[in-house]
Amino acid sequence: MSATLVIQSQRIPLPFTWLQACLDSVADWAGLNGYEYRFLGDEIFDQVVPTLLQKAGGRGVIATDLARLSLLRQGLDQGFDRVVWCDADFLVFRPEAFVLPPAAFALGREVWVQLEQGGRPRAYPKVHNALLMFQRGNHFLEFYADTAERLVRLQQGGMPPQFVGPKLLTALHNIARFPVMEIAGMLSPCVMRDILNGGGAALELFLKKSPAALAGANLSASLTAREGFGEAEMETLIRKLLVDGL
Repeated sequence: MSATLVIQSQRIPLPFTWLQACLDSVADWAGLNGYEYRFLGDEIFDQVVPTLLQKAGGRGVIATDLARLSLLRQGLDQGFDRVVWCDADFLVFRPEAFVLPPAAFALGREVWVQLEQGGRPRAYPKVHNALLMFQRGNHFLEFYADTAERLVRLQQGGMPPQFVGPKLLTALHNIARFPVMEIAGMLSPCVMRDILNGGGAALELFLKKSPAALAGANLSASLTAREGFGEAEMETLIRKLLVDGL
């Protein structure tokens, strides 16, 4: 058995064809390092108890956030020394530099850049769960999973998609300063647009505020279509990142 398990999930058929390149990049990175790789479809939701699944609004973002924690716990229970989750829209574009940290656990880094009034970019530093890593013996996974489930059960009204993901993790991180895998980032639409255009103020700010040079990043699939990114543009973006990095 490999000491490390890497898990990804996405419904099939893929909602965007460019996601396949992202999935392949993670699978190739796992193979390069001798890690075991598992891909799951909608069966991921079997990990969420029916009452929580209904409360989370069905097979959406919050249910996926809960399911990934269950799968990561199972991986450790099955004997793996380390478990890793990568979202389906996470691209590893510098695999040789995408090295897991020796910490007991780690979250991804989010430097979210958006355009304010007048088109001026502003950066919001956060953490994200598009990349999660847990070593055997860590004390955070059980706490995080229990807290996320508790919040879903207690919530009476609607819940934003990031309720038990980046919102919860960033709130906790601001207090406790969790280990962060700084090379595992997230690109907002305006940053991706600047990459496609060969540069711009949003990209400049992103690079300035990022604590380290990225080796992989989440490509915000939930926003790309709404922000006007077509399949061809996303494929061009991915090629640029794979060839030139950031």
